[in-house]
Amino acid sequence: MNKNEEKTKLYDPDMLSADADVQTDVDSVMRKYDRESNTRIWEGKPKIAITVILAAFSLWCIYVTLFATFLEEIRLTSFMGLIILMGFLIYPSKKGDQKVNHMPISDIIFMIVGVGSFFYFTFNVNQIINQGTRFTWFQIVIGILAILALIEVTRRCVGLPILIVAGVFIVYALAYGLTNPEFFGRLRYLVRNLFYTKEGIFSTPVNVCSKYIVVFIIFGAFLERTGISNFFIDLANCIAGRFAGGPAKVSVISSALCGMVSGSSVGNTVTTGSVTIPMMKKTGYKPEFAGAVEATSSTGGQIMPPIMGAAAFLMADFVGVPYSSIIGRAILPAILYFAGIFISVHLEAKKLDLHGMPKEQLPKAKKLVKKIYLLLPLIMLVVWVSGNFMTMQKAASLAIVLTVVVSLFNKDNRITPGKILEALEAGGKSAITVGAACGVAGIISGTITMTGLANDIINAIVSVAGDRLIIALILTMLCCIVLGMGVPTTANYCIMAATTAPILIRMGVPVMAAHFFVFYFGIVADITPPVALAAYAGSAIAKSNPMKTAFNASKLAVAAFIVPYMFCFNPAMLLIDTTAIQVVQIAITAFIGIFALAAALEGYCFANMNAVIRIVIAAGGLLLIHPALATDLVGLIIVFVSLGFQYVLSKKRKAAAQ
Repeated sequence: MNKNEEKTKLYDPDMLSADADVQTDVDSVMRKYDRESNTRIWEGKPKIAITVILAAFSLWCIYVTLFATFLEEIRLTSFMGLIILMGFLIYPSKKGDQKVNHMPISDIIFMIVGVGSFFYFTFNVNQIINQGTRFTWFQIVIGILAILALIEVTRRCVGLPILIVAGVFIVYALAYGLTNPEFFGRLRYLVRNLFYTKEGIFSTPVNVCSKYIVVFIIFGAFLERTGISNFFIDLANCIAGRFAGGPAKVSVISSALCGMVSGSSVGNTVTTGSVTIPMMKKTGYKPEFAGAVEATSSTGGQIMPPIMGAAAFLMADFVGVPYSSIIGRAILPAILYFAGIFISVHLEAKKLDLHGMPKEQLPKAKKLVKKIYLLLPLIMLVVWVSGNFMTMQKAASLAIVLTVVVSLFNKDNRITPGKILEALEAGGKSAITVGAACGVAGIISGTITMTGLANDIINAIVSVAGDRLIIALILTMLCCIVLGMGVPTTANYCIMAATTAPILIRMGVPVMAAHFFVFYFGIVADITPPVALAAYAGSAIAKSNPMKTAFNASKLAVAAFIVPYMFCFNPAMLLIDTTAIQVVQIAITAFIGIFALAAALEGYCFANMNAVIRIVIAAGGLLLIHPALATDLVGLIIVFVSLGFQYVLSKKRKAAAQ
């Protein structure tokens, strides 16, 4: 076999798709790190019944958000009741329960009790609203059963981290946080507020989830059926596949595009990673680096406008600004995040002398242009929403219809009636996790509000920080990373917005910057040790050391750890109180700063760097990222002098080697 044949074989997609180990590992990795994949096995008539229930739920959500005129309490309670119903039907009580068409009697009883508790509120809503604070013990027991059912469904489909946080706050409320001297008095007050008011389960997270997020989840399910994920991967191959370390660059681009729609760091890491990680390893990247690239890129999809894993819609509601304002301000930080990863994988490729993919193995640009229409639903969704032509839920519903229409032009991924049912089923199933997590997020925010714990936390951090904003930012960052461990994107942001964003607002940080700060650090919990689920999922596919992969991912995501500090110190990076000239200056200098930091962390630019140059160029990079004229000038001098010195040094080394 000659050298060219070897090179071609290395990137042979048929060989890659036939890699039995990779294909077999995908399902097991999803079951291990993505709790949504641990589902019951239904076959035959029971499977048809479950499919109909999930699809009917999706249709019901679309109908309610568009046309329903009944009380908001009816919409919220019935929504959560259906989430509980589907949660028990889909998720077993423990991992590995793979019995076909089996549901234990205990699960059936718990399901009936939980669903009944929520629908008790639905069908008695007028009485409950009119009775004020006079609740009988029967009603309190109903509330307790409903909360327990929600907690159990969340445990099954989301995991323990978010429940541990909620449990700590509930115990604190019952033990210390409420003024009533009697335990049962505190219990009655807590349950009443958490279940029978809009301060707990039915607060903003569930309200926004049932009104907006579910419809966008369903839209995402339809969009996936058009084959847009494959289009994104082919597009990334066409753009970057031929350059040095091509597969890693493909991973960065495709994961950014796919991740913003999927809304799941772990799910996107596994699905796109099953293709990109083996390609990176075959190219010559170390397994720990390959897994980290995919995990970091997939996690970054959650901060990638215009969808941002559905959190953009929540943020718009929390902050009280139009959706278009959120995505506009998110663009520059997202570009810097992915620029940092892209530069790192490029420098790593140069350091290891890795090459791109052969031209004959790459998709043809002409074929991709013919499929550009697949982007039309996504483009029109953004136009409709950001232009305030219609409500978000109506825009998402029309985008679903448009998705079906554009799919008709693609015979390979045409959305047939069967695929419509499949998409509705997938949308309903995905809504379970988000709905349950948002319900528990409501419990957390409600508990800390009614106990005054939020003010205690804020006052404690403010008193420790004094007038030093950097101290408050570091303490808030640590809170976000701890509270965000293993929590889905939407619920993650809900918790951060209720618990940590007010800290920064108290310190004088603009509301928008504070919310972006806590959102970013809640998201990077997925790649930050010790609970770095996305990084661990990537390591499982790469067959690498999980902790080394997590540390590599944290290093690659350097922009996500630095940029939030910068837009808190100077909100101009979020386009707050700035001009067009300042934006251009910030974009250019911040990009050079990210390049300098990436080079310092990689220890390579033109040639391997010594420790002194790495430290100096990192300092220059940090100065450039800070959006101020003085720091920019000093940073530019440091970086360009250091890079010039490094270039001359590399030339001398090459001359000496010859």
